[in-house]
Amino acid sequence: MISLFGKTRGKHPALSAGALRPSSDLALERLTHSLGDPLMNTSIFKKTAAGFALAALLSASAAVPASAAELLNSSYDVARELFTALNKPFIEEWDKAHPDDKLTIRQSHAGSSKQALAILQGQKADVVTFNQVTDIQVLHDKGKLIPADWQARLPNRSSPWYSTMAFLVRKGNPKNIQDWSDLARPDVKLVFPNPKTSGNARYTYLAAWESADQANGGNKAQTEEFMKKFLKNVAVFDTGGRGATTTFNDRGIGDVLISFESEINNIRNLYKDKDYAVVVPKTDILAEFPVAWVDKVVEAKGTLEPAKAYLNYLYSPQAREIVTSFYYRVNDQKTMDALKDRFPATKLFTVEDKFGSWEKVMKEHFAAGAEFDRLVAAGRQ
Repeated sequence: MISLFGKTRGKHPALSAGALRPSSDLALERLTHSLGDPLMNTSIFKKTAAGFALAALLSASAAVPASAAELLNSSYDVARELFTALNKPFIEEWDKAHPDDKLTIRQSHAGSSKQALAILQGQKADVVTFNQVTDIQVLHDKGKLIPADWQARLPNRSSPWYSTMAFLVRKGNPKNIQDWSDLARPDVKLVFPNPKTSGNARYTYLAAWESADQANGGNKAQTEEFMKKFLKNVAVFDTGGRGATTTFNDRGIGDVLISFESEINNIRNLYKDKDYAVVVPKTDILAEFPVAWVDKVVEAKGTLEPAKAYLNYLYSPQAREIVTSFYYRVNDQKTMDALKDRFPATKLFTVEDKFGSWEKVMKEHFAAGAEFDRLVAAGRQ
């Protein structure tokens, strides 16, 4: 039989879904306890018409027995609600196509760098859905868990959606925050995660740096002076984006929360009684959200087919509808044109265009003793 991906597939002789489930559940529970990262079950999401297209694709492999009935998706910190919404319709369609081998998707969420480290230390994630390329690349560089060309396996450099950075300000925008330049003023306190542990925060840092660099004509000394003030204004460096949200919303700390545009808008909608306002700066960074199946894990567990199907589903019309409802942008112009009122215009730059590469960025800015550490230390003097 031919599967969804054009290959004959049968049950792994030693890793049937029924045999795996009790031991894998126990292992995941122990891992969750040790890392402190909740593994979440999916919740109900209303099916859309686009789901029938997914059903047609999955039916092509309906007669092929699945290798395992469980996937673990290791994801970034603020993606809990997004994947709760995405997983339910995919599972429903998969189960229709594989009635004798129903699927479970478990979630693990934390800062993407922390998640990558957990996988290198043994977490058996079938798929990764991160918010920075380097946190997947390290799975090849240090673990040889995926191939070097992993980004070429799926469209848009294996990034099914993208975002940018935005500011959440308190009712009435009392500090009149309009752009990155306002965030270095001495009367402004900021909240965003630690760039050492959070891809979210690295995008924030680089967007602020490039905005200052453009404003002063590329004068590095002036850019560093701006960044020293900017980082000095950070009231709390949480380890991940969701922790930063808690600091700003629940603890009432800071004038500005900086996070992905998606997270900022969802917080505003969730806490309507607080009348938060959203500011998208004029110049901003394009934040990719790369995904990959973890080859060494899916080969060992026999989960390659559902892992591939799951990640391909993230590019589907049904998934795009869900993703954009969470204020992520997608690489589909027709969709974006229809939603132009939801996504303010901003001039986006890429890390590669302005900083050369993520490898260079990590070495020059975020390695021990590099720019970030020096600037934070200078701001404390």
